[in-house]
Amino acid sequence: MATAPGTGHQDPSADVLAEAAAAFGLLASPARLHIVWALARGESDVTGLAERVGGALPAVSQHLTKLKLAGLVRSRREGRRQVYFVDAVEQAAVVDVVRLLVGRLAERDTPAPARARRLHGI
Repeated sequence: MATAPGTGHQDPSADVLAEAAAAFGLLASPARLHIVWALARGESDVTGLAERVGGALPAVSQHLTKLKLAGLVRSRREGRRQVYFVDAVEQAAVVDVVRLLVGRLAERDTPAPARARRLHGI
């Protein structure tokens, strides 16, 4: 790792940058970003996710498979259902970035009077 000029901070390794780029690459799909956003707010099965994100069941299932292979999403079996979730401890940084970015962009789309009421607890 090299030190960034004038900062005294270490630059991240090539492996760290590659891992971050891969995560951002997966999240570059609006559907996958919506799935991670939804799962960061609570676990769900594929049917519930498909309804929530407005996608076809096979497409949502494929997105979940990619997110799972990348380690961004996990699952567990509950009877006959597969329940998906984001590991908030292991993927805290990804969840934080998704919540921050999507939340800020959503706020920007909120009309000013509604934003002011929310800020003032009305």
